[in-house]
Amino acid sequence: MSPTIFTIGYEGADPERFAAALDHAGVAVLADVRAVALSRKRGFSKNALRANLLAGGMAYEHFVALGTPKAGREAARAGDAAGLRAVYETQLATPEAQDAFADLETLARQRPICLMCFERDPALCHRRMLAERLEGLGFRTVDLTVP
Repeated sequence: MSPTIFTIGYEGADPERFAAALDHAGVAVLADVRAVALSRKRGFSKNALRANLLAGGMAYEHFVALGTPKAGREAARAGDAAGLRAVYETQLATPEAQDAFADLETLARQRPICLMCFERDPALCHRRMLAERLEGLGFRTVDLTVP
């Protein structure tokens, strides 16, 4: 059986429902793949999110090098999936991103992880591209949504 990678976006979520969705899926580690782990939404900046997850027995890892550069975030906000993909492919080619991806893969083979970013729709988020790369290495993807 293939190992599973989960993905989730916190757009429209609150911290309690977000954590419950992760817990229900059996996620052990939240892999934050935002370039900047700050949020205007209460509970979703790095330190608050980590503390909330740790209180529930879940680990948190921030993969800064797997975040989307500003041009990619702008393309995502504009609904430009092709533009996002072009910008993010360039980001993934950097040595830092390649090293971070290798670390992400290793972690995913050890424990159930969930890739997290802001966008609710995974098709408009770079986490889809990370999941596709992991699928090429034998993983199965399940996109979670927060009710």
